[in-house]
Amino acid sequence: MTSTLDDAAPPDTAEAEAVQFCSELIRIPSVNTGDPATIGDGEARAAKYIQQKLEEVGYRTEYVESAPGRGNVVCRLAGADPSRGALLIHGHVDVVPADPAEWQVDPFSGAIQDGYVWGRGAVDMKDMVAMTLAVARDLKRRGVVPPRDLIFAFVSDEEAGGFHGALWLVQNHPEWFAGATEAISEVGGFSVTLEGDRRAYPVAAAEKGIAWATLTAHGTAGHGSMANSDNAITRLAEAVARLGRHEFPLHRTATVDAFFAAVTELTGLEFPADDLEGAVRKLGPFSRLVLATLRNTANPTMLNAGYKANVIPSVAQATVDCRVLPGAEADFKAQVAEIVGDGIDIDWVEAPPLEYPFEGPLVDAMAAALRAEDPEGRPIPYVLSGGTDNKAFAELGIAGYGFSPLRLPPDLDFSALFHGVDERVPVDALHFGTRVLSRLLQNC
Repeated sequence: MTSTLDDAAPPDTAEAEAVQFCSELIRIPSVNTGDPATIGDGEARAAKYIQQKLEEVGYRTEYVESAPGRGNVVCRLAGADPSRGALLIHGHVDVVPADPAEWQVDPFSGAIQDGYVWGRGAVDMKDMVAMTLAVARDLKRRGVVPPRDLIFAFVSDEEAGGFHGALWLVQNHPEWFAGATEAISEVGGFSVTLEGDRRAYPVAAAEKGIAWATLTAHGTAGHGSMANSDNAITRLAEAVARLGRHEFPLHRTATVDAFFAAVTELTGLEFPADDLEGAVRKLGPFSRLVLATLRNTANPTMLNAGYKANVIPSVAQATVDCRVLPGAEADFKAQVAEIVGDGIDIDWVEAPPLEYPFEGPLVDAMAAALRAEDPEGRPIPYVLSGGTDNKAFAELGIAGYGFSPLRLPPDLDFSALFHGVDERVPVDALHFGTRVLSRLLQNC
């Protein structure tokens, strides 16, 4: 008889620790505002908490601050075959801000109630950090020698591009990741209930590239009461509106097509080319993530202009969050320049898209670990619409997959919890994910 979440055995030490660590990490407000003046030392406190837990069971750790308060900690567990490429398991300790007035609970309480651990970071991504820490401790305590070297990295600044976290480590301490060939991290391995109560576990085998654009318009400064045909704000607003309303063409990637094929096999749902987006919307809340992987996107997110009501400024700026699919990046910047038109300067901050085969020993090991805990579940590939620290580690030739395993209630709108209000993760899902991760790391 197949066990369910409700009749599962009591949690073992690692499972219990995962819940405890998730709650305690949430209580450390490692908020990344993106502004060095307001970030504080939360990331360092979280990283030192992890360092203490690792050293408590015998790990030798490397701790470094890329800047004051921006803590990062790395350790390694030697495997049986050092000639095999090491597996990197990485997670970020920073979180986005949260307004307590909008939440049912204090977002930094780490409250454990109603079967959930609540708080900012519960799904992004202190849940995976906690599971990784618990499994790393368990393997060390039991003297487990994994098949290959395991590198555990807990880093800062992912929410602002990783410049003080993963990217800084890659540039300044690449030796800590020597021999690593593959990695796992966020966002994937969580269950999605499809038609017919079929359970899929989307694993991120690809992710869109980041292309943050700063648009700058220049004009003639003057008094707000006078006519001005060279207004920087007007020019910028028109350009931002054109770009924000623009719909880029559909672009099918190999991973998206593999996702569609897997869903069709599971459910019978088809994805005809003449109504592709309509078919995707039948996937329910998960369609929110999938729709964003069918085309490039450009979403205006910030505006900055002026300093007084009656002064026309000479400069206006806007930030646009652009995300680019694998294989669609070659002409993207030229397309954006054409859309915004003349008279707009564009500065870019970029990280490339990633795409890796959904096959091979690591993928097989992920699938086996999931099926051992959920025989009716099916791992399938998908494209992540956001970006992760896998982009930074790709600079070292490390192929990164999104795999943070959780078995979720069918009615939980999980994707809405990322950066959302009342972010929370089921306690049972943490138990499940810890077991899956432990199986994977002992058989990878």
